[in-house]
Amino acid sequence: MKEEKLKTTQPDEVRVRFAPSPTGNLHIGSARTALFNYLFARANKGKFVLRIEDTDKERSKPEYEKNVIDGLKWLGIEWDEGPDKDGSYGPYRQSERLETYKRYLEKLLKENNAYYCFCSEEDTEAERQYQLSIGEAPRYNGKCSKLTKEEVEKNFKDGKSSVIRFKIPPKKVKFNDLIRGPIEFDTALIGDTVIAKDLMNPLYNFSVVIDDFEMKISHVIRGEEHISNTPRQIVLQEALGLPQVKYAHIPIILAPDRSKLSKRHGATAVLDYQKDGYLPEAIINFIAFLGWNPGSEREIYSLASLCKEFSLDKIQKAGAVFNIKRLDYLNGFYIRHRSIEKLTELCIPYLVEAGLIEPSFGEEQYPPAYGAKEIIQKYKNSATQKEINFDFLKNTISLYQERLKKLSEIVELTDFFFKDNLEYDKSLLKWKEMSDKEIFESLNGAEEILSKTKQEDWIIENLTNLLMPEAEKAGDRGRLLWPLRASLTGKQASAGPFEIMALLGKEETLKRIKRAKELIK
Repeated sequence: MKEEKLKTTQPDEVRVRFAPSPTGNLHIGSARTALFNYLFARANKGKFVLRIEDTDKERSKPEYEKNVIDGLKWLGIEWDEGPDKDGSYGPYRQSERLETYKRYLEKLLKENNAYYCFCSEEDTEAERQYQLSIGEAPRYNGKCSKLTKEEVEKNFKDGKSSVIRFKIPPKKVKFNDLIRGPIEFDTALIGDTVIAKDLMNPLYNFSVVIDDFEMKISHVIRGEEHISNTPRQIVLQEALGLPQVKYAHIPIILAPDRSKLSKRHGATAVLDYQKDGYLPEAIINFIAFLGWNPGSEREIYSLASLCKEFSLDKIQKAGAVFNIKRLDYLNGFYIRHRSIEKLTELCIPYLVEAGLIEPSFGEEQYPPAYGAKEIIQKYKNSATQKEINFDFLKNTISLYQERLKKLSEIVELTDFFFKDNLEYDKSLLKWKEMSDKEIFESLNGAEEILSKTKQEDWIIENLTNLLMPEAEKAGDRGRLLWPLRASLTGKQASAGPFEIMALLGKEETLKRIKRAKELIK
């Protein structure tokens, strides 16, 4: 590395980064970190950088990087610089920056701020266990820092494995966390830290320091689990003569019982939420409130409005509780506010994937929902599919727009519309204490009225006017309407019978009533 004088002032521009390791899918916690960084950059007219920290060669996978990128794009979190967007400080994958890390490692070694350590894992673990047993904080004892140059060269010649350790000076490290206030660490409790396996294999705490400097990052906004890494990174910055960035550690996300968030509670990959039928607007609105509060009664925020109102001083210190019911409520809200055309487009892939329909309006016009082209191709040649027109789907889905909490529920709610033969127990037709004979007579009465109805009069208003007076005569409308509705849907709960009959049409309605009468016999 050239012996130039390094810049020691903070960048003039706000520059933040989201730096995931592609060792797994993008989860809710990481998505929230990305969102907070994005919002902070937009609120301060700064830049948001996506950096892929893929130096873990064994665990980093291209499919995980794709999952992260696809998840962020689906949420609408766009970066200004990253692996797929040119910037002045790339490359933006750590695996492409190894020569840069090497120069800084060589500088630390040359200035005696780092050294090669030949202690085996067994030895360091034994030392750690001993320190714990006598009530001391476990830390490396610095044994290899005393090796002479000749001893180091002999160890290399003998083929001994090694790592590179950074000499952490004993001192008090203080920094002002922009969320938590002043924080102080005693580095004497840390011990010398491993920063690289060798010159071409840097580890996390070292590489992030170099990247944050080289990419002119001004603020590091990350989860509170990284607080313990901060003193190590600060002393590395000092040893290299680099400016200290500003740190803000956001609260951990907790399960409703305040335990660690797990898959059971909602720690699911972001794209799994997409497949389950959540809308990106709902996810964004939901995760924005996991630790951030605008200080008002307002609860519904678009991404654009969040960009205007977000600030770090409104982030809480305490853990944020993940409440799936809250997410379902928000998702239902956004579903209700979608146009019926757009909602139908979003629901179609679920109906296709369930094997209920094959749309007749062509693959080239197929809505760009998740996996749409793959799904339609999968079912295209299946003999079990019905061709359904878009208007019929719109009318069907509109019956349930108010009830949907997530798009995937459309299958269970509407599957009866697309089935030729409904399977259900005859007990479903029973209203209160009605006997089989009474149920049969109720269905028979409805059939007689409906069979006399002209095809051109088969609309909701006419059907209602025909049957409601008969239902009222019974003294309990359920005695007519419950068996009728159940015979049409085969479900305990559904939309009203008049809306359903109008969509099914006269022929299919009468066919289903006849089948129910046969079942009750």
